[in-house]
Amino acid sequence: MGEETERISINFTKDVNQDEAIMAQEREIEREIAETNPLIGPKCDLALLQKEYAEDDLIYQQKVNDLRSKYSYVRKMRPDGNCFFRAFTFAYLESLLHDKQEYKRFKEIASKTKDDLVSLGFSQFTIEDFHDTFMDVLGKIEQQMTVEDLLSIFNDQGSSDYIVVYMRLITSGYLQKEEAFFSNFIEGERTVKEFCHQEVEPMYKESDHIHVIALTLALGVGVRVQYMDRGEGGHVNNHDFPEDKTPRIHLLYRPGHYDILY
Repeated sequence: MGEETERISINFTKDVNQDEAIMAQEREIEREIAETNPLIGPKCDLALLQKEYAEDDLIYQQKVNDLRSKYSYVRKMRPDGNCFFRAFTFAYLESLLHDKQEYKRFKEIASKTKDDLVSLGFSQFTIEDFHDTFMDVLGKIEQQMTVEDLLSIFNDQGSSDYIVVYMRLITSGYLQKEEAFFSNFIEGERTVKEFCHQEVEPMYKESDHIHVIALTLALGVGVRVQYMDRGEGGHVNNHDFPEDKTPRIHLLYRPGHYDILY
């Protein structure tokens, strides 16, 4: 019995050491990504994308050329699983800097979101700080904030993450409010609430169609997503969310990642 216990103990120690090594490696990768990529990068000429693919990679080179016929600039996001929420919110708030009418519409919606979430069962204590941070940023837009000021807020990890958390909560709230509809799109034996707890609310979880649909419907903001993948044809396919709204912002999707297009 003593030998068996010792063997189990050695195996357990090996497993623990291996887990610790994997976690340390993941932390190192995250640190390198953070050091080399700002949360939101500067506006760059779209030609930058061409340099990311080999010259003889005809599928992607043709698709970059197709994109360049429609857009001039790209703003890249840090690939940290939050890129959709960060890209969507920055691009939309940036569009509000010069649109007082849309700003007024949105501020009314945003101010009600906290009460809407509380009515759905979210704890007011939990969501208050995130809501306050978001409304503070909205208030600064009204005071003639510049793009540089907005970029500075979004590149501050604390403020930026609070905004992302709040967008995740709004998305989760809308999915749960429209549970009868969205339950048809959730794979596996999960409820909408379980899906939200596992895939929507936690930071660093990547976004899928369902996240995009819910957030754009919740806020009434039109988004066009350009999908760039290995599909044949030389053209980038796009999809508008919601389908009945004129796109106000444009995002580039490459498998697992979103950036902003201009």
